[in-house]
Amino acid sequence: MVSRLVTLSEYTRAPYGMNPTMSAPTCRAAAFAHSLTYVTNKVSVDLSGPPKTMLSTLYLKALDADFERPVLGDRFAKEAIDKLNFDWRELEITPKWAPLFTVRTAQYDIWVREFIAAHKECTVVHLGCGLDCRVFRIDPGSDVRWYDVDFPQVIALREQIYPTRPNYQLIATPATEPNWLDQIPADRPTLLIAEGISMYLTEEEGIALLQRFIDRFGTGELQIDFFNWLAIKSQKTQSLVRTSGSTLHWVVNSPRDILDQVPGVRLMTAVTFFDASTFSRVSGVFRVAKSVLRLVPPVRKSLQYHRYAFGSAS
Repeated sequence: MVSRLVTLSEYTRAPYGMNPTMSAPTCRAAAFAHSLTYVTNKVSVDLSGPPKTMLSTLYLKALDADFERPVLGDRFAKEAIDKLNFDWRELEITPKWAPLFTVRTAQYDIWVREFIAAHKECTVVHLGCGLDCRVFRIDPGSDVRWYDVDFPQVIALREQIYPTRPNYQLIATPATEPNWLDQIPADRPTLLIAEGISMYLTEEEGIALLQRFIDRFGTGELQIDFFNWLAIKSQKTQSLVRTSGSTLHWVVNSPRDILDQVPGVRLMTAVTFFDASTFSRVSGVFRVAKSVLRLVPPVRKSLQYHRYAFGSAS
């Protein structure tokens, strides 16, 4: 049987408890957004600094969805940009750069699914969620609590363009606010997925955040990406950073930088952009670059994806 792609708007219109692709008895997860009205008018966007960078990542994911061989294939992202009133030319990005973000997102999607598979009842905290559609791509079951966390202006935008769903909550807060974790129950294994956020924090802020997380939840995982010294040093050449007016800070050159400063974490795996399992989906210039950059370790290791466990071994 060939399954049909479900759109965000279909989930919005579906009665509670019914997935629009399935009959009521066979629906696994309750349908999203029975409580929201379908968005008919485009939503204005007025962002700057780190919050604005989410527009670039969303746009590149939407472009990837139209590729003949997409890396992520996120049709939800494509729908989302159609709901925003924004001149995407302002971002100064082209489709060729999409793999720099979609390889990372696709890799973390795999790791998130693995965590959920290992912990039937768990909590997922997506910090710095931006306008990413991960909760819709993963579509976790009813035993998973999911929290999307970001700046208040970002959460306000999410509320206007995305439906809600059972066991799903939004938290509007800066990542560095020390008390926001108190809103999340600490009664089950908990995953922190923090994609594309560490580099906007200072080292002191980042280490404190990770320590607060493991101190509160006791058992779970940290899935987080980092820039090495070269990526931070070359930030003025990065259009995503330049057009948003952001500044990058935190340098992490290897997992040892985290293991030495965050007691209680254990490294599960760490890969670079070129070593990620999802890099195999990439074609063209990046495959050529992988061969050339074998001889230039700082460039090859500039984008790092880390996965740590803490608490009791699963």
